[in-house]
Amino acid sequence: MPAAPPTVAHHAPLAEVTRGEIVESLHAGSVAVVDMHGRVLRWAGNPQHLTFTRSALKPLQALPFVAAGGVEHFGLSSSKVALLCASHSGEPRHAEAAADILARAGCTPADLQCGTHAPRFYDTRGEVPPPPPYSPLQHNCSGKHSGMLAFCALCQWPKASYLEFDHPLQQAIRQSVSTFTGVTVAALVPGVDGCSAPNYAVPLSALARAFARLASATDDPDYGTAPRTLADAMLAHPEMVSGEGRSDLALMQAGRGDWVAKIGAEGVQAIGVRSRGIGIAVKVADGQARGLLPSVVAVLDQLGLLDEAARAALAPWGRRPIRNYRGTQVGAIRPAVLLEGPASGPGRDSAPETAGHPVNRATAEL
Repeated sequence: MPAAPPTVAHHAPLAEVTRGEIVESLHAGSVAVVDMHGRVLRWAGNPQHLTFTRSALKPLQALPFVAAGGVEHFGLSSSKVALLCASHSGEPRHAEAAADILARAGCTPADLQCGTHAPRFYDTRGEVPPPPPYSPLQHNCSGKHSGMLAFCALCQWPKASYLEFDHPLQQAIRQSVSTFTGVTVAALVPGVDGCSAPNYAVPLSALARAFARLASATDDPDYGTAPRTLADAMLAHPEMVSGEGRSDLALMQAGRGDWVAKIGAEGVQAIGVRSRGIGIAVKVADGQARGLLPSVVAVLDQLGLLDEAARAALAPWGRRPIRNYRGTQVGAIRPAVLLEGPASGPGRDSAPETAGHPVNRATAEL
């Protein structure tokens, strides 16, 4: 498959790390805010930056299974549909739901090819996990892989090779990714995710477009009610999409049924805003997660999406203290992002359409 040409990354400041009164470190990156047609409405840095979607892709990976009637065929509850899109924490409720999906499809945990790692809920609670071995059901991607195996069972496709690039399952996923991002199948840049499943890089604006379309409350012209089924499940059960103390849970709770949020590794966040018909995608260039949520909260605020309750709920994520080993606060991680576009000042009344747009003032000061 031919790869898309690389883009020139003109990133902008997204978040800064202070120590005392001094900015000690800076996290740069890009932001794209688009409508369902992919029109860039607001941006920071390079909204066309070629970005691996990582786990932000999961709703699109579940889409063909849902569209094929898999939810009804296997009698999956809304909470288990949400798990199909999850980067969960391996809490007992997550592992039990993944096991149930597998059992309904005539599969077992031994069929999962995602690997294993320590359940993430230990880290969230500040606890030390027990030594391995760990169950693949506790892997943060076990819901996605259980859905993939269930799709194979539904279509009577071979299970042992379900992660191979040319497997019918992966071909169906590529088509859904192409349809929702607006990137042709041939132009999708392939890679392998941490869970061994195929993953794809697309322009940041294309990822935002996919989430604008995913969050829509109306039937999709290509996938019917399936996107709404997935989005509604994520909104109803954000605790199944992530877990206690996790950012996607906090974002969707703050959005109160309006924001479909999915984080990805290496500093990626995608959000679909149902009431506005827009999608937001953020990429931290150095991949460090600490710079992601402060910038995401600032973007939501600059878009006028935070009321008093949402602002209070997300305050711990928007500016995070840095403490030393004695627990003393010595600095903070705070947002530095400034969206450009029609609402952000004169002289910028149209969004950049290609990767080669002029460097903005914030970028030039890096």
